[in-house]
Amino acid sequence: MSTLVTYLVEDNTIILDHLIDTLTELADVNVTAHAATQDEATQWLDSHNGAWHLAIVDLFLKQGSGLGILAECRHRKPYQKMVVLTNYATPQIRLRAAALGADAVFDKSTELDGLMDYCVQQVNCLNHQDAHGGQRDGATCGGGASGH
Repeated sequence: MSTLVTYLVEDNTIILDHLIDTLTELADVNVTAHAATQDEATQWLDSHNGAWHLAIVDLFLKQGSGLGILAECRHRKPYQKMVVLTNYATPQIRLRAAALGADAVFDKSTELDGLMDYCVQQVNCLNHQDAHGGQRDGATCGGGASGH
C-alpha cells in the first residue's frame, strides 16, 4: 500500500496540527513537511520536484499567498495535485485558483469532508497505479473537485 506524500501550506498552527492529525487518521496521508509562507513552500516544492503527490495550500499566508504558490507550480508532474483549502472559497476564488492550476478548492468551514474524500481518492489511485506497474510519470489520479 502506497502513502500519499503530502505537503501542507498553512500559517495557523492550530489548523495545521488539526489537519495533520485528521489527514493521517482519516485519509492515510503522510504529511511530509509544511510551510507558513509562499517562499518556504515554493522552495520546498521545487527542491523536491517529483517527490510529492499532493500539496494542500491556504490562500492567505504570513508572507505571499497560495495563489502565488499555484502559479509557481504550474509545471508540476501530472500526478502531483494542488488543492486550495481556504475560508474564502468564493466563486471568484475558485475560478482564479483553477486558472492557476488548482485541481480542487475546498472551504475550511464547510468542505473538510470533501477534502478527506479527495485525499482518499488520491490514495486509492496511487495504490491502483502501484498494482499496475507504478506508471506515475504520465498517469493522473482523478480529476479535480471544486467543492460545493
